[in-house]
Amino acid sequence: MVKKILDLKPNIIGFEATGTVTGKDYTEIMIPAIEEKLKTDSKINFLYYIDAEFEHYELKAILEDSKIGIKFFNDYEKIAIVTDMNWLKNGVHIFGFMIPGEIKVFDIAHLDDAKDWIQK
Repeated sequence: MVKKILDLKPNIIGFEATGTVTGKDYTEIMIPAIEEKLKTDSKINFLYYIDAEFEHYELKAILEDSKIGIKFFNDYEKIAIVTDMNWLKNGVHIFGFMIPGEIKVFDIAHLDDAKDWIQK
């Protein structure tokens, strides 16, 4: 499941992933929120927190994630990924250079550091 993080400054959009992330999480929560944000901001500062209770992505969620990457490819100013999952950290380190804007990975214990970084 994905829920919007509400305690962020207006220039940040953030989501928390926990348990099983579904395609509906993307189509009903994430994509509409990003589209709404882009009505008022030309670039997105994006915080994605994958908590310790995260289990997995459904296949439909993986496909929707790819669509977000393509649809909003040039719309990111900063991306902060917060997770303790090594496979995800490694993926960002390997492929992050292909994403326009700055991208940085933080451990869960450093969520506040991620929020500070993305808000500057």
